[in-house]
Amino acid sequence: MFLAPFFGYLGDRYNRKLIMSVGIGFWSLVTLASSYTPQDHFWALLVTRGLVGVGEASYSTIAPTIIADLYVKEKRTQMLSIFYFAIPVGSGLGYIVGSKVDEAAQDWHWALRVTPALGLVAVVLLLLVVQEPKRGAIEARPEHHLHRTSWLADMQALCRNLYFGIITCVTGVLGVASGVEASRQLRKRTPRADPLVCAAGLLLSAPFLYLAIVFAQASTIATYVFIFLGETFLSMNWAIVADILLYVVVPTRRSTAEAFQIVLSHLLGDAGSPYLIGVVSDSLRKTDSYLWQFRSLQLSLLLCSFVAVGGGAFFLATALFIENDRHRAENYVPSDDEPIVVPKSGRSTRVPVSSVLI
Repeated sequence: MFLAPFFGYLGDRYNRKLIMSVGIGFWSLVTLASSYTPQDHFWALLVTRGLVGVGEASYSTIAPTIIADLYVKEKRTQMLSIFYFAIPVGSGLGYIVGSKVDEAAQDWHWALRVTPALGLVAVVLLLLVVQEPKRGAIEARPEHHLHRTSWLADMQALCRNLYFGIITCVTGVLGVASGVEASRQLRKRTPRADPLVCAAGLLLSAPFLYLAIVFAQASTIATYVFIFLGETFLSMNWAIVADILLYVVVPTRRSTAEAFQIVLSHLLGDAGSPYLIGVVSDSLRKTDSYLWQFRSLQLSLLLCSFVAVGGGAFFLATALFIENDRHRAENYVPSDDEPIVVPKSGRSTRVPVSSVLI
């Protein structure tokens, strides 16, 4: 979270392929290191897991900006949707693969050794396949071993005991795809389509998340159904939010903008929410009985529904300003008070004062 602005700064000025390759390599190394931490050194596990964020910050901050420099308009949104499928699909497959590796190896440490292998593949593909595009040029604004079973046997096993992982994968794909398509169709009627679709997704997810938590004790089937619907609507905004960010910011500042978006989303989301939910749950628990452990956690999780409503309201507010912000980015002209920075190429370029301060 804290290093995202730093990588955003680098991403707007230096070779993005190199930065991402180093980031993914570091990400893979610390993930592998965390799988070898001894039981009496829990602090080492915390440190290595925390350092994973360094690699994540370098990659997730910069990758969308390369996509932005390869595609424009609807094509860019489609490509971003493919990229952001990695979040729900990766999360869902993480539950599935991690538990299956743990079960096969009888050691949870092996579950953490899958990612480094995939990271190596990612680095090779990045270096050999991806080309470093010029910033803004597309817009004419340059600048281990396991016993193998058949695929059918795997799917039968997964369908019996890993419902949540499957639901997360499927809803992620459906949510991102439906969000992009809904936005594409609505753009024919209003230029405010993107924030309106994001708002609708969050507002529609809130009641289903609420019902999933309420029905958790009474009906498992109903809970899964509501989780499916809630996660689908939640996933609608992922690719669209990235697209909004990219078209309201000029090309030379997009990595920095991505960095601050990551800082805020982690700071206001997954960085503090588990602790907040735990504090609320502990404060509501009257006894240490199983029933009260369940009930207090159930009640605390209801906060998620209200946060979704709040997020929807903010997107509705965004719809009021989106047209003007996009117009300003598309017609941006550097002001006289912005300092001129001369890069190694010798070509002078105006950059924002905030970037210089960073």
